[in-house]
Amino acid sequence: MHYLIGDVQGCCGALQRLLEKIDFSASRDRLFVLGDMVNRGPQSLATLRLLRGLGDAASCLLGNHDLHLLAAAHGVRKVHRSDTLDDILTADDREAWIDWVRWRPLAIFDDGWLMVHAGVVPQWDREQTMRLAAEVETRLRGPDLTAFLQVMYGNQPARWDDALDGDDRLRLVINALTRTRFLLPDGSLDFTTKEGVDEAPPGLTPWFDAPGRRTAGQPIAFGHWSRLGLINRPNLVALDTGCVWGGALSALRIDGGRRELIQVDCAASATPNLN
Repeated sequence: MHYLIGDVQGCCGALQRLLEKIDFSASRDRLFVLGDMVNRGPQSLATLRLLRGLGDAASCLLGNHDLHLLAAAHGVRKVHRSDTLDDILTADDREAWIDWVRWRPLAIFDDGWLMVHAGVVPQWDREQTMRLAAEVETRLRGPDLTAFLQVMYGNQPARWDDALDGDDRLRLVINALTRTRFLLPDGSLDFTTKEGVDEAPPGLTPWFDAPGRRTAGQPIAFGHWSRLGLINRPNLVALDTGCVWGGALSALRIDGGRRELIQVDCAASATPNLN
């Protein structure tokens, strides 16, 4: 049985309860965790231990909070007051955990589903999305990781062009895959609006409703957007249901054409915001 799971964000207790509820077996089943394994919840290190302990039964995407962990571990970004990464950063075996995280993918295609943490730009089809994700993964796994992390952050460029190259190209790919929610009228990524669709300012379009999106016929699963909540369309699933903010942790069984939703309620372990 194959399950998609939304943002865990260090809520290891909720993840354990969800795995018990679906009667998960590492010898029989597979998990696809849609990014943001860590941060804001109370047990970031325990979450990594649980997921890594599942071996090949768990495939975990990188989300923006997981990238923030890499940047903080390499001194590129400061640890925020609201972060809950100290258990990883002060662990005796922290380097092993940081190395494990940086080897996680930015996109997965399996069981007919394209999986990303946040979204894709309209110009990409599935194959291009996977190729571009692989370009970034090569840099994250390479010997110049610290140098790459230093240029990874920033909001420009905000609009995809096939002619983009170098750090600008990879920065936009990361932003699309791990940060995007809305598009501006010219197709640029919007980085300021984090509300749900009904609360957004006029003129913004959710990335998945962009006209002419080349992945429109491709089933896509993503997380990241807790204010959006659950979406369960034939070719689109959003699974960040706000566990860390007191919502739910969600799993969706997808094998054999199934669409079975399983959830556990979560106690709030962070003050709600829009991140």
